[in-house]
Amino acid sequence: MGLVEAPRYAKGVNRQVIVGAAPLRREPRFDAGLETELLFGEIVSVYDENEGWAWAQAESDAYVGYAPCDALSNAVTPATHRVAALRSYLYPAPDMKAPPLDLLSMNASVAVTGEAERFSKLADGRFAIAAHLADAGAYADDFVAVAEQFLGAPYLWGGRTSIGLDCSALIQLALQAAGVACPRDTDMFEKSVGRALAVTEALKRLLRGDLIFWKGHMGVMLDGERLLHANAFHMAVADEPLSEAVARIAKSEGPIKSIRRMGHAETA
Repeated sequence: MGLVEAPRYAKGVNRQVIVGAAPLRREPRFDAGLETELLFGEIVSVYDENEGWAWAQAESDAYVGYAPCDALSNAVTPATHRVAALRSYLYPAPDMKAPPLDLLSMNASVAVTGEAERFSKLADGRFAIAAHLADAGAYADDFVAVAEQFLGAPYLWGGRTSIGLDCSALIQLALQAAGVACPRDTDMFEKSVGRALAVTEALKRLLRGDLIFWKGHMGVMLDGERLLHANAFHMAVADEPLSEAVARIAKSEGPIKSIRRMGHAETA
């Protein structure tokens, strides 16, 4: 049980992401499909390295794929803070006029070693805007409000930042910002997050935070009538009446498959 046949087995070695966002691809080449993205500070287990690519598994959601070796560091520094803003630049000095070195996205993890006026100095010697960071154990109260910050962000299959993201990444990032561990893909969300409701009855009494699932797609309710979702029709994160989304999506993917309610929504 729990074993697969393979020519050889390798013990994973921890690595840490050292760029703003690193692609995790289906195959070890840059024109291969994007599976997901790894954010700055994330820990991955690397099982093999060859010709500049690492076969890796993300610690946060167990996703696997090929990441560029130069996006990963052998040294792993425990995080003290996370990026709470939608995105934030890294600077070479505590000076907002200095040319930025990288762009960090929400939920990126950083290790703060000191303060310099409006800036936090990181373990790698670079500087982040202090107001854009939150303690690693401090979480948002309302994951839906976090998701709303992404309104208008471009749709990108496999994307996981405000520069581009897909439907499940939108919900994953929002829930992670609220301290809720969750998977990466829609089908996994549908099986494991929140509690299932009877679709017909739930549609009569939807609450803010309810998750709506179709075949291969998901979104979150802003209230009893409006849906927020990253989608390929608008090619962006959009807010629209659920009734309009239902009618449009039914033509390609069929009706709503399921509705799941997060625990805190019961008292919303």
